[in-house]
Amino acid sequence: MSELAVTLLRLGYLILLWVFVLSAIGVLRRDLYGTKITARGGKAANRRAPTPAPAPNGAAPAAAAPRGRDQAPTRLVVTEGPLRGTSLPLTSSAILIGRAPSCTLVLDDDYSSSRHARIFPSGGQWFVEDLGSTNGTFLGTTRVEEPTPVPPGAHVRIGQSVVELQR
Repeated sequence: MSELAVTLLRLGYLILLWVFVLSAIGVLRRDLYGTKITARGGKAANRRAPTPAPAPNGAAPAAAAPRGRDQAPTRLVVTEGPLRGTSLPLTSSAILIGRAPSCTLVLDDDYSSSRHARIFPSGGQWFVEDLGSTNGTFLGTTRVEEPTPVPPGAHVRIGQSVVELQR
């Protein structure tokens, strides 16, 4: 083998060694600092609804009639656990809770599964469903075995975290 081939082979092994070391450092860094949680709403979620235009004849707009929806919960709040104080607005779509980055509420909790539970609306009520988690999902002190209605203010325990539907 020529001296040039040996030098290129040594250089190739050195580059391969550094790629391995840097990838090991990246894995350790992700393990130490946990999952990166990003905002999903964007700028559109922060906009407020437009104010209604005044009536053309100069009269004050009529007050909106009270609706049953005003009594419905409007947000999901984490009341205990590492993410205490985190709040998610309740919309017409389900909220997936777990450790996986694809979940709506990502828990950094060793006692929760990657896809642990789902909170979803159906027929004007909110329900909680355990998705086959190892440690279970609890509504108050009762283990959730099937989709169960969640009243506002009830505590739902998922691993070390407790979430609550609030108005």
